[in-house]
Order: sequence, then C-alpha cells, then structure tokens
Amino acid sequence: MIVVGIVAVCVVLAVLAFFVPKLSRHPERGTQRTLGLGSRAGSKAPGPLGRLFSKPFRSSSKAVGRSGSAGRRARWNMPS
Repeated sequence: MIVVGIVAVCVVLAVLAFFVPKLSRHPERGTQRTLGLGSRAGSKAPGPLGRLFSKPFRSSSKAVGRSGSAGRRARWNMPS
C-alpha cells in the first residue's frame, strides 16, 4: 500500500513539475522532509535493523527528487 502511495506522489510531482516547474519545489521538499523524518526514526533501531528500517524511506526520497527533476528537465527540453 505504501509503495502505491509513493508511486502516486512521484507521478503527481512529475506532472506538477512539468506544468508549473517553479511551484513544484515546495511540495517536493515537503515530501522529502516527511520521508527524511521516517528515515531518521527508522535508523534509531539498533544495529543492522536501523539500516534495514531506514532504507525504504531513503530510496523513496531519492525517487521523489528524481521524478520532480525529470518533470522540470522535460519541460525545459520541449521545443518552443
């Protein structure tokens, strides 16, 4: 269920970044901040469990950043 939510957020951010690139930064940073909180909370588990619990949040944060930047890059590469 969480994977579907992250995919939906990435799609929404990519579309938002394509149509209104400057306004897409705030939702992207908010989403990354929220995922960062989850990553930091998960990393407080002892030993290898900390890395295991924080990894999904780190990879989701990277995916959100990539989808936003891909939308903005596609917008600027459009022929005029």
